[in-house]
Amino acid sequence: MATVQAPAAAPAAPAASAPSTAAPQTSSNGANGNRSKRPNPNNNSSSNRNWKQKKTKREKNITEGSSEEVLRYDIEALLESRKSGTNSEEAPVAAAADDDAQQQQEEEEALPAEGTETEVEVLELSSTGDGLAMRPGSDQVYVVPFTVPGDVARVKVFRHLRREKQTVADFVSVVKPSPLRDDARISCKYFASCGGCQFQMLDYAEQLRRKRAIVVKAFRNFANLPAELVPAVLDTVGSPLQYGYRTKLTPHFDGPPGFRPHRRNNNNKGGGPKPHFESCPDIGFMRKGQRKVMDIEDCPIGTDVVRLGMKRERERMQKEFGQYQRGATILLRENTQRYAVDDPAAPSQDSLPPYTVRTESEFGIDIKTCETDSKATTHEYIRDHHFTNPAGSFFQNNNSILPIFTDYIKQHVLPPPVTSSTSSSSEEVAPPSTSSPASSSSSSSSSEIKYLIDAYSGSGLFTITLASVFQHSTGIDIAADSIASARQNAALNGLGEDRCKFIAADAGELFKSVQYNPDQTTVILDPPRKGCDADFLGQLRRFGPRRVVYVSCNVHTQARDVGVLVRGEGEGRRYEIESLRGFDFFPQTGHVEGVAVLNRVEN
Repeated sequence: MATVQAPAAAPAAPAASAPSTAAPQTSSNGANGNRSKRPNPNNNSSSNRNWKQKKTKREKNITEGSSEEVLRYDIEALLESRKSGTNSEEAPVAAAADDDAQQQQEEEEALPAEGTETEVEVLELSSTGDGLAMRPGSDQVYVVPFTVPGDVARVKVFRHLRREKQTVADFVSVVKPSPLRDDARISCKYFASCGGCQFQMLDYAEQLRRKRAIVVKAFRNFANLPAELVPAVLDTVGSPLQYGYRTKLTPHFDGPPGFRPHRRNNNNKGGGPKPHFESCPDIGFMRKGQRKVMDIEDCPIGTDVVRLGMKRERERMQKEFGQYQRGATILLRENTQRYAVDDPAAPSQDSLPPYTVRTESEFGIDIKTCETDSKATTHEYIRDHHFTNPAGSFFQNNNSILPIFTDYIKQHVLPPPVTSSTSSSSEEVAPPSTSSPASSSSSSSSSEIKYLIDAYSGSGLFTITLASVFQHSTGIDIAADSIASARQNAALNGLGEDRCKFIAADAGELFKSVQYNPDQTTVILDPPRKGCDADFLGQLRRFGPRRVVYVSCNVHTQARDVGVLVRGEGEGRRYEIESLRGFDFFPQTGHVEGVAVLNRVEN
């Protein structure tokens, strides 16, 4: 598949006013200055108690920053925008209505019966990637996958959630396409059935614009900060590859008929034989909205060798399905063996074994294979940096964007030179470079920071790619296996303990093993989707590094945590946001990676 260059970033919204350095006041207001939808735990009013008592079981199970809560905010913003005539991407979230009579009237609205079909007009895209649609004369919002604003779609009603003014619906067909929709862009025959991609019908520049809006809404809804403390979100950085980029896929298949995952031994009551496959099961990914695997022969967002691996494993399963008595997940992970450009031992294209791919670049000749053993060691390169990991462990799955991404982090781990202008929404991202920004900067402010702490360091991605910027770096993780991989990767890249070290630290004492002066330290965070817990954020604020770079695969929990650092309540230092930006690690999907850069507020 040919490499496609990412188009220019979509125009950004007008910049917000510069963030203030004054200490923010603790408030239940959101970034828009309106009362938060969530109840204030310090408010003992009877209306607040009634709100808690009325919460359904489903609402009680919603966690902060979860897709359910994200969707709820988007629905409320859409309803508010319909009342006020504003765009829902900019509309504040209104307070919940407490009037029982009004609620009763809403619940009596005639809605299409569950299981029937109806037509709806799609008005907005949720941050979950689903369309938000309505019917004329109704306040009920229909959540419809595989649609874009402007579509008129036929949907099948699955479930009404009247109290939330939400209806879950399955996409049936497009009655009238939106100007934003072009189905000729769709590159997968399983699109609109498979739950993996949402945006294949959208122009890529429009995808990037929508993903910027996701970051904007995340900080509006979850940071709990006044608007003046949240700078304008910069344009989302696109992926060089919009298809053929995923270096890891995990198709799976369900167990045989009669198999029950939680039934011990899966024997019949009469002691009969265990359930078994009579034919090869469907192998692929979950059908959207169903807990059922759909058979998928090929996935175009996978890299060439991962797609070949998928073909190979499907062929193997046709022969070996009888050996399985339960469902399983098939790991497909790209593995790279690199040769020097002039190495005579490098295999030629004609001599490659089946299911193997050969590529060439300025860094060497890469022979790519697909690994399926989760315990095997895989090799990956980010330009000339070499990383090894167990095949089943986590590592970023879009190698095409990693050089751009790590360069951006490298450019922002140190404060900008004093003479540089304030960042704007049109800030350029420098092309990949092997030079260190520290070596070309004469700024005294940059030279003051000498140390890096890479919290949640994993196998050392940031510690190793940023080592040239700092006098010394320390990667910290609570997982001993990750630290072992990181130490091996440091050695592979010629970094001894005089340049960087890795520590498997207890979660409650992450910073006690580091002797760096916080005034000379940057901390980089890359936590899992749930974000940082309160204990960790407390440790971070008490340590008080001069600069924090927060990388996240969940911009909603990132916004929540950044809000904690900026509000600075209780013991520890307070921070201000320098910049916010998204990176598109997963084109064609609703996912966006977030990078927030923060500076310590000097009292």
